[in-house]
Parts: sequence; structure tokens; C-alpha cells
Amino acid sequence: MRILHFNQRDDGGAGRAMLRLHQGLRADKIESSAFVQVKTSDDEFIFIPDGVLGKLSAKLKLSEHISHLPLRLYKQRTSGAFSPPFALQSFTDIVHKLNPDIVHLHWINHGFLDIKTLQAFRKPIVWTLHDMWPFTGGCHYSNTCDRYKHTCGACTVLGSTKEKDLSHYIWKRKNKRWKDLDLSIVAPSTWMANCARESSLFRNVPVQQISNGLDMNQYRPIDKQSARQLLNLPQNKYLLLFGAANIEDTRKGLHLLLPALQQLHESELNDKIELLVFGATSFQQMQEAEFPINSLGRFADNLSLSLVYSAADVFIAPSLEDNLPNTLVESLACGTPAVAFNIGGIPDIIDHQQNGYLATPFEPSSLAEGIKWILQSPDKQFLHEAARQKAEQSFSLTAQTKHYQRLYESILSNVAAQ
Repeated sequence: MRILHFNQRDDGGAGRAMLRLHQGLRADKIESSAFVQVKTSDDEFIFIPDGVLGKLSAKLKLSEHISHLPLRLYKQRTSGAFSPPFALQSFTDIVHKLNPDIVHLHWINHGFLDIKTLQAFRKPIVWTLHDMWPFTGGCHYSNTCDRYKHTCGACTVLGSTKEKDLSHYIWKRKNKRWKDLDLSIVAPSTWMANCARESSLFRNVPVQQISNGLDMNQYRPIDKQSARQLLNLPQNKYLLLFGAANIEDTRKGLHLLLPALQQLHESELNDKIELLVFGATSFQQMQEAEFPINSLGRFADNLSLSLVYSAADVFIAPSLEDNLPNTLVESLACGTPAVAFNIGGIPDIIDHQQNGYLATPFEPSSLAEGIKWILQSPDKQFLHEAARQKAEQSFSLTAQTKHYQRLYESILSNVAAQ
């Protein structure tokens, strides 16, 4: 069985999820390979397009810039992510040359893959939903808008009031392209699966849920004292961990975390807390927290990330919308309980007051209460063990790989029967 993945890059949330699945499949003797626009791993089966165009797109973000040109027409658009489905490159020749049994799509934006090429692949397609984009008129997350259930238009992300705006045009283009595809949809979370089933573009497409997985041997609890010693962190403080690829992305909820931290600063825990921040490029806003900040930067390897999670007393994910965040699953796998708002796919990960705390959306006071509840828990060992147990039971890479293999086999069996 030959599986060919497409994802815009092999790092970031979707990229890491794709890379883990790809490596899990290869470990099970499945011929898995992938094409990306930006490669950061040393995996020999991850490729970037050859030729001048492919190299320019990767180095200068040429395709990304060109694909986003239509957005300049919308001067009132918000900071929410929105991607037109246009790209300069066609992977049709590559697909025909490699002749995979199944093409597996992941996150294909930033001018990586034009949707008009999908029909030309002439292959069964599995599409894992890392956000809502495949069934919307261009937004990655719809916030409170439900127009993806209809035909989009008057897009709040674009700041548009016109029914026939860019989002409606993109919806029509997708509606045309999706109709003739042999398409199977996979959602990592219950919430995303329900959104896809309710959407106008995927309501007649089979949608199933398969959670993203982790190698539980790589992400595992490490003795807290040893982890802190290796990272040069204090042993006598409560360490609160927060991390995101871009903490200034409004969807990540920093503006709600800061008032929650202010409440903790005014509590009896004030002089007992320090912050750990990783993955971000700017910490200017974090200065408002008034707690000592340990800036850890970015980590590319699993061992370093396991050390960071293990060193923390609690991981905080104040996202306003999210699918199945890798960071939350990673934290639990390392035995560190987490606090997050009760939204999106978060309840698939956190069992309230069992392995973490589900705060009331979008109340900073509830977030602060959840952090205090974990820090002051009389049985922290139970929380740590429950976190690890949840990760092992629900998010193992082995289980994820087996689920996808069964899906692939079912698809190919149907193709053979036709």
C-alpha cells in the first residue's frame, strides 16, 4: 500500500501531526511519503517540489504572497486566518509518476496546492481536517459564524457585508471541485467531525473521527526535579507553562490569559508562581503578567519538549477555538495536567477535574480558578497519573496508525469492487 501525503510544511501543528502519522505508517511497513513546501525535518521520505518555482516558493514564500493578493480588496478584514485556494504549482505529474494508492491531504494552504488539481489526481483522497478551511469559504475557524452551513458570503473574517464576496466565490469553487472526488474526511476531534457533517460542502461526504497520536515512548513523564535542573529552572516555585507558534494570534487567547494571571498575582499564590513560555517569537505582551518569565524559545526535538512539559506544574491553553491541539496531548502524555476553556475539541482531551480543568468560556476568572485548583490539589500524583493514562488510552500513535490503515484498506476494497 502506497500513501502520498500533502501538507504545506512538516512542522507546526498540522505538519507535526502529519509527520507523526507518516512515520507511524512507515514503522508498520506502509509505503508512506509526503510532499511539503517547507521542510525542516531530516526524514528522507519527505520531499519538496523540484525546479525553480518550487525553490522560490519555499524561500521567498512566492506562492503564499500571490495566493493572498485577493485579500487586499478587503481593507476591513479581521486578524482571523483566511486563505484563498489558489496556487502556482500543480502536483498532478508527481502523483501520476509516483502512482500512490491513496492521496492523503492535510493542511494545503499558503499557495501550496490548488484545489482544481485534485480531480486530475484520479486517486481516492483522504483529507484530515486540521482546521475548518476545507468546508468554509476561506476562513480557518468560523468563530460564531455558521454561514459555512449554507453558501458563505458576508464573511465576518473579511469584514464584508456583501453576499457575493470572496468567501462565497471560494465556496462555489469548492462546491464544484469536491463533487467528483472520491473523498473521505477524517476529523481529529468530535467537535470538528460534527462541524464537517453540518457543513454544506461535506454533509454528503463520509466523515469519521480519528484522533491524532503521539509516540508514547518519546513523550513520557520525566522526573520533575531532574527536568527543572536540566532546564535551569527553580525547584521551589509553581511553574505555569504556556506555548503556541504565535502567542499574538488572538485565537490563542493571550488576552484572556493575562487577566487570569493578574488574578493569581493578587492571590495568596503571588510569590510562588513563575511562568514558562515556549514556541513564541515575541514576549512583549507577556510582561503584563507581572510574574517572572522563563523564555524557553522554540524546540524541535521531542526530548526537549518532554523536559519542558515535565518541568511544569500545569499547562495552560486559553484558546478561543481549537481542534485537537498537539500541545495539550503532549502535556498529558508527559503527566502534566492542563487548563483550557471548554470549547471545540478540548473536551476530547481534558476530563474535568480528572486530568485537568475545563474553564467556562471565556471567563478569565474561571481560568484562574482552574489553575489554582490544580496547583492546590491535595492529590497531585493522581492528576499526573490520570493525565498520562488518558494520553495512553486515547492518543497513542499506534492506535491512530491502525485506524488509518483500516480506513485505507476499506477505501481500496471499495475501489476494487467497483
